[in-house]
Amino acid sequence: MIVFLGFVLGLGLLLTVSPFLWPAASRSRSTASPFRRLREQLGHAGLRSVPLPVFVAVSIIIGCAVGALAFVAVPVLPLAAAAGAGASIFPTALTGWRARSRRRTNRAGWPDVVDHIVSATRSGISLPDGVAALAHTGPLSTRDAFAMFESDYAASGNFARSLDLLKDELADPIADRILETLRMSREVGGSELPSVLRALAAHLRVEGAIRGEVEARQSWVMNAARLGAVAPWVVLGLLSTRPEAAEAYNSPAGVVVILGGLLATVVAYRAMIALARLPEEQRWFR
Repeated sequence: MIVFLGFVLGLGLLLTVSPFLWPAASRSRSTASPFRRLREQLGHAGLRSVPLPVFVAVSIIIGCAVGALAFVAVPVLPLAAAAGAGASIFPTALTGWRARSRRRTNRAGWPDVVDHIVSATRSGISLPDGVAALAHTGPLSTRDAFAMFESDYAASGNFARSLDLLKDELADPIADRILETLRMSREVGGSELPSVLRALAAHLRVEGAIRGEVEARQSWVMNAARLGAVAPWVVLGLLSTRPEAAEAYNSPAGVVVILGGLLATVVAYRAMIALARLPEEQRWFR
């Protein structure tokens, strides 16, 4: 009986923590290669035209160059290797920052996009022409994407195909919701599109205001954590300029210390990012 109760208790604990250990999204993420995720990140950052091999080659070149310069300035091989590894990740981190910044800028402009579409439909303009007009009247951050839609729709006359291209170019979950609403209205019909779009615009404004306030309060915490992660390495670099310190850090014990510090910094930084960053909405309508 005790063995059975222990088995049930263990099974219950396993089921309790299973959503955190094996989330449903992990299967889809595991099937996608790192190169595919990197290509999607480039698309989110508006760098879809950049070839992936070129991006990887530039990252490797930057890492090697920074590692060589670090070794010339501070003759500590583990520290130079750590600097090179960090520099090789810098383009990926910069791309992620650009993608988040682009999504943040677009998030502030989506309510205006919805208002323009509502005004166009209420004035009697056809839905494709109202969407194409956003290439001239919409927010500046989205005009290039809508200009591509305008030219593609003028050439093909296929609204669904042009919407798919526009979704791929914008690569934004909020844009997916808006464009799928327009697609359904185009295919099914009905007179509720303006009221639905107005409700969606009001919801997006409230959501954007709340997210902006939370991000403003969290920014100083994240900046302090970044400073705390970088400061020890600055001190280590200054200490390594002394010949006796460089000799000590080139020893096996010094390599262990540097690798342990690097591991602790990476784990702490990733934990800080995971705890502080607000969850981003996923794209469900691809």
